[in-house]
Amino acid sequence: MKKSRVLMIIAAILLSALYILPLWKITLVAPQYPEPLGLNIHINRLSDGIQFNDVNNIDLLNHYIGMTHLPSIDNVRKGIIEPFKEFTYMPIIVALMILLGIVFGLIGKRNLYMTWIVILGLLGIIGIYDFSSWLQKYGHDLDPNAILKMTDPVTGEIMAYNPPIFGYKEMLNFQVYSYPAAGTYFIVAAAVLAFFAYILYKR
Repeated sequence: MKKSRVLMIIAAILLSALYILPLWKITLVAPQYPEPLGLNIHINRLSDGIQFNDVNNIDLLNHYIGMTHLPSIDNVRKGIIEPFKEFTYMPIIVALMILLGIVFGLIGKRNLYMTWIVILGLLGIIGIYDFSSWLQKYGHDLDPNAILKMTDPVTGEIMAYNPPIFGYKEMLNFQVYSYPAAGTYFIVAAAVLAFFAYILYKR
């Protein structure tokens, strides 16, 4: 089998890591917490980022200022909130991309390799946009009857509590960091390998 075909198949298989590794990680640092709090975002769930029970602790903090409960496994099981629709269809999309990449590798046509890369890139852009919309909704749709009210000292209007999609931001007494996690790097590695397969085919 040609090297280009092997690389394309390996690129597709790399995406299987997304069923284990998180795509994104949000970390909160504050004086009242000796250890930071972390939230990992996977394709099908949320998980503790740094300490045990981080998800529930962050959910509790968020609820104090009026944010909707996080769609954690516990909250979904208790019926407190519906699971994200993304957590249902993203694992299916990843499976289809893995299958498509393997099939393209077996067929061995150069233009199919680039087609797979383009589809992967478009899905990444859609995913980032969806993540941004999710943060926007959670940070702006605050309960006016929350225990802790974030209000503008001048207008008295409820202020937004919107974590950054990428980078650093100060919110109240928290320092919030939001960066890609290991799963995202596997996606990038898959795209790079597929591109190498595209180049090698030409040679």
